Amino acid sequence: MGEFVVRGGRRLNGTLRVHGAKNAALPIMAASILASSPVTLEGIPKLRDVDVMIDVLTALGAQVRWENTSLIIDPTDIHEYVVPEEVMMKMRASIFVIGPLLSKLGHAVAMQPGGCSIGDRPIDIHIYGFSQLGAHITETDQGTRLDGPSLNPGTVHLSYPSVGATENLMMAAALIPGETRIRNAAMEPEIVDLAQFLEKMGARVRGAGTPDIRIVGQSELVGTRHTVIPDRIEAATFILAASATGGQILLENCIIEHLPGLSGRLRDLGVNLVEKDGDRVLVDAPRTFQTTPVSLHTGPYPGFATDMQAQFMAFLLGVPGVHVVSERVFENRLGHARELRRMGAQIIADQRVALIYGGRPLHGSTVKALDLRAGAALVIAGLTAQEETVITDREVIERGYEDLDGRLKALGADIDCR
Repeated sequence: MGEFVVRGGRRLNGTLRVHGAKNAALPIMAASILASSPVTLEGIPKLRDVDVMIDVLTALGAQVRWENTSLIIDPTDIHEYVVPEEVMMKMRASIFVIGPLLSKLGHAVAMQPGGCSIGDRPIDIHIYGFSQLGAHITETDQGTRLDGPSLNPGTVHLSYPSVGATENLMMAAALIPGETRIRNAAMEPEIVDLAQFLEKMGARVRGAGTPDIRIVGQSELVGTRHTVIPDRIEAATFILAASATGGQILLENCIIEHLPGLSGRLRDLGVNLVEKDGDRVLVDAPRTFQTTPVSLHTGPYPGFATDMQAQFMAFLLGVPGVHVVSERVFENRLGHARELRRMGAQIIADQRVALIYGGRPLHGSTVKALDLRAGAALVIAGLTAQEETVITDREVIERGYEDLDGRLKALGADIDCR
């Protein structure tokens, strides 16, 4: 596995364009299965997870190619409904193809997918939702088989506002004639982006971005062109990196309204976030922070996103005060606390709650990226640490950040990959 080598002490300064959202791109790529003609997607980031989703679609029979910056998916020859296990185990988002396959082909096989080890993420809530639409569920040696040659529209009340389950059910419902209702639905911006894509293909979607979504499906959906929204987690990572280093950066293609849990807290701490021309945000951070205790807990949107928790913890190490971070989404997402302690961070943590003593200097060390966002947090910590930090398992971070070292270098960071 590769490494990032970071030498801290430099303020970030410059202009950076935020890429398209990975968490919007993956379900939209899966939703392309539903179309009867090719789909053209713009703003798809070139990431390891995107490559895996291309492998998934290709294994099912789709023709997928890059044409300059556009990703073109032709689903007309899709006939397989079982994703090869070796592909499914590479990435959790491969579960997104189950809804479209079930709705289009009448069959799908689900197995527990791979991805970051951040806690229990069962697919039971997905399976339950499909059963409410009439799918017949059978356990086999391959996994959970779903058969639904004649799915029916209906109402599904989710026990938890799962983003993945909401998206999977939206995709399945888009090809079921009649109205399907999803209650206690997730409200993330990526849900709204998927809804807009489904509408362009011909479905009618109302209420996306609220807990009550209604989808009027059609017997046929057509190919279309769509540009995915900016990546709010990538934007948050660069905002926090700039804030941790006392820097000033201008982010382009950034929607600050998609970061309600983060922007308010940073402003309270003295970071100046200024919107310019709609999709540009100026981040101007102070060189030092006043002693300010911070307490936060993660939760579903519009709460503080679990995908920003690790990066925010790394930032808090430079803010004097005693801070409390509570992880309420995944039960095993504070492993980065141990790695940060290798750099001199004073953190007391169990599986769910971390007590952070901020304002202490960090020193370089060799640390490991335990998951995608934890790895990004270690990069942020390395940017502020004295001497050299080596972050192993670089490929884990590259699942969600395209050319991270090159983009940080362009902002003045001293970082290399090897």
